[in-house]
Amino acid sequence: MNPQAKLMFTLSLLLGTTITITSNHWIMAWAGLEINTLSILPLIAKSHHPRAIEAATKYFMTQATASALVLFSSMTNAWHTGQWDITQMTHTTSCLILTSAIAMKLGMVPFHFWFPEVLQGSPIITGLILSTIMKLPPIALLYMTSHSLNPTLLTLMAIMSAALGGWMGLNQTQIRKILAFSSISHLGWMAIIIPFSPKLTMLNFYLYVLMTSAIFLTMNTVKVLKLSTLMTSWTKAPALNTMLLLTLLSLAGLPPLTGFLPKWLIIQELTKQNMAPTAIIISLLSLLGLFFYLRLAYCATITLPPHTTNHMKQWHTYKPTSTLIAISIVMSIMLLPISPMIPTIL
Repeated sequence: MNPQAKLMFTLSLLLGTTITITSNHWIMAWAGLEINTLSILPLIAKSHHPRAIEAATKYFMTQATASALVLFSSMTNAWHTGQWDITQMTHTTSCLILTSAIAMKLGMVPFHFWFPEVLQGSPIITGLILSTIMKLPPIALLYMTSHSLNPTLLTLMAIMSAALGGWMGLNQTQIRKILAFSSISHLGWMAIIIPFSPKLTMLNFYLYVLMTSAIFLTMNTVKVLKLSTLMTSWTKAPALNTMLLLTLLSLAGLPPLTGFLPKWLIIQELTKQNMAPTAIIISLLSLLGLFFYLRLAYCATITLPPHTTNHMKQWHTYKPTSTLIAISIVMSIMLLPISPMIPTIL
């Protein structure tokens, strides 16, 4: 793709995100979501591969439907209450439609089918954008309307997302699909707590973005897309693969790594809200995800030669690791000690 065109699409993407997260009016938020969708489509389809074109088509159709539902819910609310303000979403039916629309935008269960397919058909850096920046505007809308949303519906969708995200990721061999199901599972943790502590949802989202960025950037550096080639990547960048192991365990939520922090705080908050059974269920469901994170970690670092893969060994690269990867990996594994500061932030 032409560098100028890529720059224009990237700037449009940032513009659409900024418009949505800073707007108070539903029409402005909707316009930002549309700019976002139209900006990412060329980045998904830039390889001209049939799978990339299919991914772009699926993404466009899903996001167009979700945007129409957002517009419909805001118009219904304005019809009944006379309010276009995002924080004044008080009509019950509008809130239910909005929850469904945002779930479709994010890829939560039961609207999750498009996300693994689109991520699999996209280049790895576009996959990183889809998993991180593209989720910020819908999460921001959820944050602004959190006081109006139905907690029962969100809890049900959250538990289903955690269950299906873990369950469907078990038998995958493509790393992008595994990370897509990981994203669905993490969305469950974000959605379950948003009616009770929206700031905790945002904290979970920021840490998820940090850890996912570290993994995607590492995969992009070692040029690995599936488990069979991940087994041979140790010889290419041993230090980076060791850090990848710790980042994957952090994404799984194991102490004493960064990923344990949001899970710990969410379980604590759910217990305070007399939802201990819900906290136990979602904690047990996260063990499904732990299996495929351990599988990735095993393939990345523990399957040293000799092993049975038919792929050729990769040459050791002496190219220095980028500063961005180094910073994101260090933060992905070492932020748990800041947990005493969190109550002062929330």
